[in-house]
Amino acid sequence: MRPFVLTSLLVRIFSVGLILILCACLPLQKPQTDFQPAMIVWSGTVEIDGDTIFAPATELIILPGTEVVFLPADPARDTLQRHPNFIGYELIIQGRVTAVGTADRPIIFRSSDLASGAGSWGGINLVESPDARFEFCQFMQADSAVHGQKSKITVENSLFARNRVGVRFYDSEILIENNLFHNNQTAIRFHFGAPVICLNIIRNNEQGLFVTSYPRDYLIENNTFEQNRYGNVILGEEV
Repeated sequence: MRPFVLTSLLVRIFSVGLILILCACLPLQKPQTDFQPAMIVWSGTVEIDGDTIFAPATELIILPGTEVVFLPADPARDTLQRHPNFIGYELIIQGRVTAVGTADRPIIFRSSDLASGAGSWGGINLVESPDARFEFCQFMQADSAVHGQKSKITVENSLFARNRVGVRFYDSEILIENNLFHNNQTAIRFHFGAPVICLNIIRNNEQGLFVTSYPRDYLIENNTFEQNRYGNVILGEEV
């Protein structure tokens, strides 16, 4: 069976049902009034061949054992590169996402080239998402694997390895619990956030936890920091 291939995806729902429009890279836009709630389910192998946008009223459900594979980016089509986006294809999720695997059937997000390094794909960009849940997932080779912008996020029991940044967020409510961050450039980076970060193993990264500016209402406890080369906890000037 050939894998399901996604090019740049704008999800629009009408009362008659779900229409998936496959198109070239689209700029991030404000919600349209004709978007209606819809559910999209992924399983098996899903190949991402373009920046993929999910509108605010959509819910993406990724089933256990699914592999989400990011193909090499075509520079002519990878138009969303400037921060808060990244070089390389990414998922841009404005709605809800539930990616819950199991211990023996994790959900994997990776590059199509298993030998490629950090930054081979962009990341999962959560833009004002009201509910994003990742559990028993593996994130490898991204620029910023999970990037939260004014979102509500849960990340539990997951692995982050060989990313430039494992979890990155600002102005977000986020739970990061019982994860392994290993061999990333930076494990966790944030500012203007209200995180609960506990019971994680953060080891063999270049930087462990990097708080850049103005944290608020945070709880960071019972984490294990080991052999992070340039520092376990790094504080920016405004902290």
